[in-house]
Amino acid sequence: MPYNLITILGPTATGKTRLAAKLAKEFNGEIISADSRQVYREMDIGTGKDFEDYIIDNIKIPHHLIDIINPSEEFDLYKFNHLFYKSFDEIKSRNKMAFLVGGTGLYISSILKGYKLIKADFSEENLSSFDKYPIEVLRNILLNLNPNLHNTTDLLDRKRIIKAIIVATKLDKGAVHKRERVNSLVIGINLPRTEIKKRITTRLKNRLDNGMITEVEGLLKGGISYERLNYFGLEYKLIALYLKKELNYNDMFQKLDSAIHNFAKRQMTWFRKMEKEGIKINWIEGPDYKTAFRIIKDNINE
Repeated sequence: MPYNLITILGPTATGKTRLAAKLAKEFNGEIISADSRQVYREMDIGTGKDFEDYIIDNIKIPHHLIDIINPSEEFDLYKFNHLFYKSFDEIKSRNKMAFLVGGTGLYISSILKGYKLIKADFSEENLSSFDKYPIEVLRNILLNLNPNLHNTTDLLDRKRIIKAIIVATKLDKGAVHKRERVNSLVIGINLPRTEIKKRITTRLKNRLDNGMITEVEGLLKGGISYERLNYFGLEYKLIALYLKKELNYNDMFQKLDSAIHNFAKRQMTWFRKMEKEGIKINWIEGPDYKTAFRIIKDNINE
């Protein structure tokens, strides 16, 4: 089966979006975002929706799965898969190339490995079937099902742990069923860890100087709770603590900078896991357009 999808992945702050947009312009493509937070409206700066990155030579590259739901709504792997295939089929119907671009490893894996997911059953009856287990046991069950858990807030709230177990169980059962619709060429962007750290810190300073705190204040004024911001993690969690005066500005910055560095490391761990599971990733050093172009040209018949 020939390649019918190009995936651009990598840790945060490595220039994925801009590179993907340049390549999409060259290869008549449209971008499908694989970012678990960019789906939310009104969360622009903290999630890194750099819309100018999609404009190449005054041409706006079409993009999908960005700004599609409100912050109060839930979004999960099942919904991502449903919307990915909807966008993928639409792009193909226009005889264009789909580019899957992002850093949410679980979302990307589910497409590249062809998981056929079953909608999770969050009925009261199903949720209550876990009532007999102490929270420590539930944590262990979840970590056994998903040892690469990214959202550690799932381990703090009993109901959230149970929901995460239900989702992980569906993923585990569904993984044996393959979709035959997608065969992706995968390009991974990597940089030395010191360079990624430097980029993260510089970008964080810029975002804080350009309205990220105001963005979080706006979410609170719009009715989003502190608990919900904690769920979104990273920028939203720590800026919320700063606004509650539980952290001073310097502590907030240092903790946030460190948290994003650790997040980038976890992303790379996930991508290495994907390689061990048989997914070939063509790694390039930084957002190198010429090398990425050559990889695509050598593998895709236009």
